[in-house]
Amino acid sequence: MPAILQNDVLVYKGSNFLRQRLLLATLSARPVRIEEIRSGHDDPGLKEYEVNLIRLLDKVTNGTRVELSETGTSLYFQPGILIGGQVSHDCCPQRGIGYYLEVLLALGPFCKEPLNAVLRGVTHSDLDVSVDKIKAAALPILLKFILVDDGLELKVVRRGAPPLGGGEVVFRCPVKRYLRPLQWTKWGLVKRIRGVVYALRVSPTMANRVVESAKGVMLKFLPDVYINTDQCRGANAGKSPGFGISLVAETNEKTYYCAEAKSAEPGQGETSLPEDLGVQCARRLLDEIYRAGACDSSFQWLVALWMALGQKDVSECVVGPLSDYTISFLQHLKEFFGVMFKLEVERREDDEESDDDDDDAVATAQKIKMTCVGIGYINISKRTL
Repeated sequence: MPAILQNDVLVYKGSNFLRQRLLLATLSARPVRIEEIRSGHDDPGLKEYEVNLIRLLDKVTNGTRVELSETGTSLYFQPGILIGGQVSHDCCPQRGIGYYLEVLLALGPFCKEPLNAVLRGVTHSDLDVSVDKIKAAALPILLKFILVDDGLELKVVRRGAPPLGGGEVVFRCPVKRYLRPLQWTKWGLVKRIRGVVYALRVSPTMANRVVESAKGVMLKFLPDVYINTDQCRGANAGKSPGFGISLVAETNEKTYYCAEAKSAEPGQGETSLPEDLGVQCARRLLDEIYRAGACDSSFQWLVALWMALGQKDVSECVVGPLSDYTISFLQHLKEFFGVMFKLEVERREDDEESDDDDDDAVATAQKIKMTCVGIGYINISKRTL
């Protein structure tokens, strides 16, 4: 539902895309009011992981004001100044660390002090991108906007599987006064595949079986495939058993695509065969390579955000079919910053040869060229020499 402007406050209804709205409110310094949050549900109001996110935003800002109704169905959020610095946060185990880490990744360059955040919780979740995927595919995207990687780091200290977690990561991000415009229309050809398989509180043979099945698929397409195993023990294995795999494809244009798969949570009644998991992840990566353009499909919205906040110049990027999350994010960018994107469909050569009745083939062959003019967002908090 589109926003309603009341006394310079953006008013939304419903719980959808709460994270997007709080993130953009923090960057734009615009207060928001969100009403009727799950008001018709049996369990109305904000969920525990959403309240946890608000606490994290409060830690990286100074002067944030939050008002929550008794039932939790109405939220008023007035953001403070981004300060960054040292942050330590225990993430809610209902969501993965990636749910919170993506927000810090978006806010990090605009803080007053370089961000040094320690996050604890679930490192690999079915609902959110894993810390491995953010490290492999999202950090290189940010690097294209800030150019220098002094202090940009994501370190996985401990892994933690759901439901209890027990993982820990350290994220460091430098501050920038502004972001450079981006021209990203070429993504090149895949030259190598890298990956990691983790095994937490399970037999080490699980990891080896996942590696063999994944390599069995990828070696049919590319000879340069190397998958490492991370067989955690003791405190480094978190609090719950589990195993999973993350694969990364790198192109000769420094574009990274990532896919992942993990075992089912204990007590769900499902059994995860390591061989099935490896094949599933390999096929997901092949699909990602075919569909995606210049960036991984999971981080289209981050590219759009940094393009919109860049200098007052034209930025363009070619991506695969837009996800629903990205489409909603583009709508929110218009409401918070007044930025509109020009979207053009670019068809591949094999699209012309495909059957017109095969809608799926046409959809996956399409590429979307996103173009916008940055607003010239300046980090006024960054000290200059």
